Amino acid sequence: MLDFSGLILNNKDPVYIQISNYVKKKILLGHAENGTGLPSRRELAAALNINPNTAQKAYKLMEDEGFIVTSTNVGSVICINDQIYSRIESELTESLVSDFISAAREVNLSYKKVIRLITDKWDI
Repeated sequence: MLDFSGLILNNKDPVYIQISNYVKKKILLGHAENGTGLPSRRELAAALNINPNTAQKAYKLMEDEGFIVTSTNVGSVICINDQIYSRIESELTESLVSDFISAAREVNLSYKKVIRLITDKWDI
């Protein structure tokens, strides 16, 4: 069963998207693989202290994106293949880099300074 205790919700992004991104990150880290179960929608809502409709919306999003499946006998489980894994990896990587670039631009860092900082910090 996938553990959601490490999910810390923020006020910036919609909760259902944060839940979906949390599951995607767990997949990339190898903490969730094919067949890993997810709590029921009500269990997730109780654990995160959110509205059950929000949990439902998160599960619907993940089902629509194709990385979880739900059956009445088993509940919701992770279901990924190489194509889905690659799509998730690309999406999260591009989002991370875009957020970083936006933050660097907000404080007027130059491209050269950013590259120098990344180079200096990479092997630390």
